[in-house]
Amino acid sequence: MNAAPHHLNAEDLLAEAGWFATVLETRIKLHLGEECEYRTVDEILPPDISGKKSVFAEFISFYQLSSRERLVLMLGLLPHINPQMLDIFFNRNRSLERGFTEFGGLKGTAHSGFLPTGETALFLVAGNDLGKRFKAQELFDAGHVFQIHHILWLASPPASEPFFSGQLLINDEYVDLFTGGKLRKPLFSMDFPAKRITTTLEWEDLVLDAHTMQQLNEIRIWLEHGSSLMNEWEMQKRLKPGYKALFHGPPGTGKTLTAGLFGKLANVDVYRVDLSMVISKYIGETEKNLEKVFTKAEHKNWILFFDEADALFGKRTSISDAHDKYANQEIAYLLQRLEDYNGLVILSSNMSSNVDEAFARRLQSIVHFPIPKYSERLHLWNQSYSTHTTFAQNVDIEQIAERFELAGGSIINVVQYSSLMALNRRENVIRYSDIIEGIKKEYLKAGKTI
Repeated sequence: MNAAPHHLNAEDLLAEAGWFATVLETRIKLHLGEECEYRTVDEILPPDISGKKSVFAEFISFYQLSSRERLVLMLGLLPHINPQMLDIFFNRNRSLERGFTEFGGLKGTAHSGFLPTGETALFLVAGNDLGKRFKAQELFDAGHVFQIHHILWLASPPASEPFFSGQLLINDEYVDLFTGGKLRKPLFSMDFPAKRITTTLEWEDLVLDAHTMQQLNEIRIWLEHGSSLMNEWEMQKRLKPGYKALFHGPPGTGKTLTAGLFGKLANVDVYRVDLSMVISKYIGETEKNLEKVFTKAEHKNWILFFDEADALFGKRTSISDAHDKYANQEIAYLLQRLEDYNGLVILSSNMSSNVDEAFARRLQSIVHFPIPKYSERLHLWNQSYSTHTTFAQNVDIEQIAERFELAGGSIINVVQYSSLMALNRRENVIRYSDIIEGIKKEYLKAGKTI
C-alpha cells in the first residue's frame, strides 16, 4: 500500500531537519571557536532526494534547489513544524549579557519560539565570510525563484532599520503542501477578502440569447487553449497574460452564474472579491487589500470575479484635490495589476458605460447580459419548477412569460416563493395567485407595480 502524502512528507522533512540541525550546530560551533567535527558546513551534504515521492522532495527536485537554498527553506519552515529546533539561537553572548546580534531573529506576540530574520538566514549560510554573505543575499532578489513564485521572502523591517532585519516568511500554501501534501482553500477574511463561488448547475442550464452565448464561447475557447497559445505558439512577447472580460447588464441576468460555470468547465476555483472589504478611504489601503487577493491567486489559474466593479474600476475623477490625485494613482496601480494577472478576470457591472476607458481598452471581451426575451423567459419558467409539482388549471406559463419581463434571478425568486406556499399548504400544486404575489414582490424591489 502506498504511503499517504503527509507520511511521505514527514519522512523526508525529518531527514531534512536532521541535516539542518547538524549544519546549524556546526555553524555555531565554528563561529564560537569551539571544537567541531567539520572544518566547514559545506562538508555536510543534504539528504539525497532522488527517487523520493513526497511533495517536498519533488519541489526541491523540480526547482533544483542548492544546499544553501534548502537550508533557508527549512529555516523558514521550522517555526511551523519544529520550532524548538531554533531555540539554540536564544543562547546569550556572555561577554555582553545579551543575545548574539549576528543571529538576528525576533520574538513573536503569541509564538514563544525564535522567529528567524534575513540576518539569521545569512548567518546560517555564510557565517562571518563577507563574500559568501553578499552572494547569499541573492536569495532575496526579485529574480530568485523564492520571490518569483512567492515562496519565501522578508517582511518589511521598521523604518530606517536594515533590510535583513525583516522576518523570514514562508507562504502558508507551501507549509500546507510540505506537510499535508495539498493546498487548503483560503478562508474568507480581512487577509483574503474573497469568497469561493460554486454552482450545482451545468452549462446547458444557462439560458441566454445567441449573441451573448457566442461571446461567452470565445472565453471558453481561451480557457481551453490560452495556455497553448502562449506556450506552444510562443506568443508571450506579443500578448498580455491572462484574459479580462466585462459582464454588464441588469441584476439577475446570469453574470455570477456564468462565472461559476466557467470555473466548473475549466476545473478551476472561482473567487468573488468582496469590494466592501477591499475599498478603503485611507490612502494606500485599497491597493494593499487587493494585493492580498492577487498574490494568493497567482500561479493557480483562479478566476477572479469583481461583482459591482464600478466602485473599483469606475471612471476616474478630475483632479481637484490631493485625494483625487491619489485615487487616480490607485487606478493606475490597479490597471497594472490587472494586466499582469495570468488568469481570467471578470468585471461585473450594471452598465458598461460606468467602467473607466483605460480599463475598457484592456478588456478582451465586453459581454452584455440583457433581460431575457419571451422564449428565454418561458424556458426559465418551465425548467425552474420541481418535477414533483404541477400547475393549477388557471396557470398559463406562456402568458406569464410573455406578460412579465423578469430577469432569471427574479424568476427563480418567484419559483421559490410559490413553491414554499404550496409546501405550506401541504400540497404540490403551484397556484396562479402565488406566482402573481411572487412577481409583485420582485416588481416592488425594482420600484415597479403590476
